[in-house]
Amino acid sequence: MTVLDQPVLHGRFVRLEPLGPEHAADLAVAAGESRESYDWTWVPTAATVDGYIAEQVARVGLTPYAQVSRQTGRAVGVTAYWDPRGEPLAAIDVGFTWLAASAQGSGINLEAKYLLFKHAFEGWGAQRVGLSTDARNARSRAAIAGVGARFEGVLRNWSRSWAPGEDGRLRDSALFSVVVEEWPECRAYLEHRLSETR
Repeated sequence: MTVLDQPVLHGRFVRLEPLGPEHAADLAVAAGESRESYDWTWVPTAATVDGYIAEQVARVGLTPYAQVSRQTGRAVGVTAYWDPRGEPLAAIDVGFTWLAASAQGSGINLEAKYLLFKHAFEGWGAQRVGLSTDARNARSRAAIAGVGARFEGVLRNWSRSWAPGEDGRLRDSALFSVVVEEWPECRAYLEHRLSETR
């Protein structure tokens, strides 16, 4: 399997740091906020953050980051690279993302995607960055489209469902991607959006 470096990625709104136990206290606070937007997403509770971090870090093929607010210096969520393919790296996905309710709509998610895309394409030389979500998750689908990724379709019974009460079930997954030929246009689009974010 491709072994990936995991540098800290710096932005104006967010700093992406390799996820570790040092983020547990902040993430427990973040996870304790309103959970209304987490119907389809793997998000720990305040009581399960330590186990969640350990599982994320140990999971083969997952490169998790804490999303640290530049404004407060506190971890407010998690995101990750996952499923690297090719040797050298040709394609990778971005996902396993969640943010505290208070950090949603702040520019953090937008900039985190920009930083992850940029490092994948310009740091690792990837040719494709994929994203997927539960096909029922309209909010997530809109957010993914909003970072410039193209919708590719829905694959039925494609991956594990993270919805409460659906343990052991598969979900229909909506797939999106940015490919290397699209990256210059996507990068300009994201940089423009970020320049207008306050």
